[in-house]
Amino acid sequence: MEQPGQTLTDSMDPARARALQATLGDPETIASGDPLPPFFHQVHFWDPHPPAELGRDGHPKVGGVIPDTGLPRRMWAGGRLAFDAPLRAGTSAKKLTFLEKTDRKEGRSGRLAFVTLRHEVHQQNRLCVTEWQDLVYREAADPKAPVPRAPQAPTDEDAVARRRFDTTLLFRYSALTFNGHRIHYDIDYAREIEGYAGLVVHGPLLAQLLMLQATRHLGGLRRFAFRATAPLMHFETADLCWRDDGTAWVRGPDGRQCMSATAA
Repeated sequence: MEQPGQTLTDSMDPARARALQATLGDPETIASGDPLPPFFHQVHFWDPHPPAELGRDGHPKVGGVIPDTGLPRRMWAGGRLAFDAPLRAGTSAKKLTFLEKTDRKEGRSGRLAFVTLRHEVHQQNRLCVTEWQDLVYREAADPKAPVPRAPQAPTDEDAVARRRFDTTLLFRYSALTFNGHRIHYDIDYAREIEGYAGLVVHGPLLAQLLMLQATRHLGGLRRFAFRATAPLMHFETADLCWRDDGTAWVRGPDGRQCMSATAA
């Protein structure tokens, strides 16, 4: 039997889910026993580490579940989710994490390492959510290097919602997900070390917004997959786009595609 690399438990406190609703600008409605919206498990299952166990970027140092690839720059490249049963607020849950696969490649920007984690979230002895998390590790950034050309986003959406981001939203989402990655709240680090134009909007935050949008159109969600294609900065306004065939994407103010997704 496959053994998990990590097991975490959580009481699924509904107050934390309501805090995420408030952060996203939605009514705070979740009470104990209510089904959680898709992807809300991201604000649960914290895994805190003391400062001595953190890397330069604020993430926990690798070497546990995630092998040390020798590459310092971490990015959440995308993921897939299967929703088999709703997680319920106020009911204890368990998350098992497995190292699914690793791969190394040479890209135009240098060496790359790809890591896929599989998370299984169980509640009341039932597998409720399976999440595959794709991470990519890169060499240290050169802030003076030219910005890679981003793909252009489609313009044939059936529905669109415009969304603004600011430093308060990014800080609160980082706090709720216990994400210490400095590109989301330390603007000097983001600019001078990582080479970004500003603070980076979390990929999972964009995915969360697309999942909520898909849920409103479909009436529920069984499957969702997303891929980050270009960073979005905190000072930019984005279009959250939906097409009735189940595709979705995030379009930046210059027309670039920041994320693509499919939902069912």
